[in-house]
Amino acid sequence: MKWRRLNGKPIEFPIKEAVEKTLIAEKEQGHRLKVCIGTDSQVRGSVTEFATVIVFLREKKGGFMFISNYRDERNMTLKERMILEVGKSVEVAYALCDLLDKYNIELEVHADINTDPSFQSNKALKEAMGYILGMGFVFKAKPDAFASTSCADKVV
Repeated sequence: MKWRRLNGKPIEFPIKEAVEKTLIAEKEQGHRLKVCIGTDSQVRGSVTEFATVIVFLREKKGGFMFISNYRDERNMTLKERMILEVGKSVEVAYALCDLLDKYNIELEVHADINTDPSFQSNKALKEAMGYILGMGFVFKAKPDAFASTSCADKVV
């Protein structure tokens, strides 16, 4: 996965190294952080475009994010797409969790899935929640899943 900042500047280091440098720099500036990871997707013709974000929240001081965009040309159902989104987020969270533990940074995994049964995405809620919680991560769904529903949604 290739990563960039919101301004488009590519992240030159492997993501784990870039995150560690960020955590150290933020800590040196006296910021207390929380990290939220989320993925969103949009179907455009025969292609599904995805965006995964790592959101760094500074306690009472805003935040910023790292972004990775990618495409998939497979035909998939909405439920499959929701589970793939969650899988991408869990993959990134798993790659970073030991690092975040090392620096005592709280981690949440956000799913772009509605908790209201009248929405189509709700069909994937139980599987997504089980997957995320089963991996040992804190799970958030709509309306609390801003990393996927707001941040990733804006850059997909």
